[in-house]
Amino acid sequence: MPASKTVSTSAAETELGTHVFHVVGYSQQKAIGAHKDKSIVSGHFSVGGHDWEMLLMADIYNKNHPDCIAISLMLLNPVSAGVLASFELRLVNQSTGLPFTVHKEAPKVFDDDDNNMVAICWIKRSLLESPTYLQNDRLTVECIVTVIKEPQVPKTKSFPRIEVPPSNMAEHFGSLLETDLGADVTFSVGAETFKAHKIVLATRSPVFKAELYGPMKEEGMGPITIKDVQPDVFKALLHFIYTDSLRPLDDLEADDHSEMIRHLLVAADRYAIERLKLICQSFLWENLNVQTVATTLALADQHNCDMLKDACIDFITCSNEMDGLLSSQGYKNLKRTCPAVIIDVLEKTGKFRMA
Repeated sequence: MPASKTVSTSAAETELGTHVFHVVGYSQQKAIGAHKDKSIVSGHFSVGGHDWEMLLMADIYNKNHPDCIAISLMLLNPVSAGVLASFELRLVNQSTGLPFTVHKEAPKVFDDDDNNMVAICWIKRSLLESPTYLQNDRLTVECIVTVIKEPQVPKTKSFPRIEVPPSNMAEHFGSLLETDLGADVTFSVGAETFKAHKIVLATRSPVFKAELYGPMKEEGMGPITIKDVQPDVFKALLHFIYTDSLRPLDDLEADDHSEMIRHLLVAADRYAIERLKLICQSFLWENLNVQTVATTLALADQHNCDMLKDACIDFITCSNEMDGLLSSQGYKNLKRTCPAVIIDVLEKTGKFRMA
């Protein structure tokens, strides 16, 4: 079932405000501030629903910043929850009217604590009182305040889901096999005949490709005779070639089912259909038992199924029913037809017992 897809966006809301503070008669106000220990205070201005003011301490000495002038931003209506804000200070060139940034304050929390109501920056006196920014005893300072608000709970939007049905290619190719539409090759297997399509067989099997299109291809329109393959096995092989799946074998008993898989493995090896060969190996591995392991081991050895062969040898070396295994007909056949495999089993059994 396709997964649903939704989207939501959480974005911090900000409100930005700029206050331009003109200080006219700067030297006089500085003298008054020095005499009464007061700051030059701007008018109130509102940003983000809160009131602020600027304080310019033009002639108040600070031993930590002896050559600097302090300019502060103060929150006038502090709340315990705090207000998150950043600010930027600019000095305006009195000749050009262009501002120059002299300080940027990272976001900080302004709240009702005395130490957190104010943010202070220190600017070199030589810069602030230079002829560039202080002309005719007039100074202009811009303060840009950005209040950062908590994001609102985002709304989730659902994308319309486009459902794609499962692939039906196998169904179409299976139908092609059943109807014989466009079939251009006939096989005679035992007493039965099967029609198929050369291009499909050649695409799925390098052996069929060589037989049907290679230099050794059979000429003429007569059926191609397939020997040493049972009709029901060849039918299952064709079904896999066209559909990439095994045809249902529910009508077979368990033993007959396993026997069919063994024959199908042989056919898959003969026609180099590796995926079918692996499927058959997997089934045989999952159904190993004392009575079948020797037969399966012989089959694996004869058809280069290394992983299945190793699994069978491991099964034998770890078996608790060795007597029953040694007395099975499959083991007797194995000794006769594949003596080298018996040596592999004995060597691994010896190593297993020594461990």
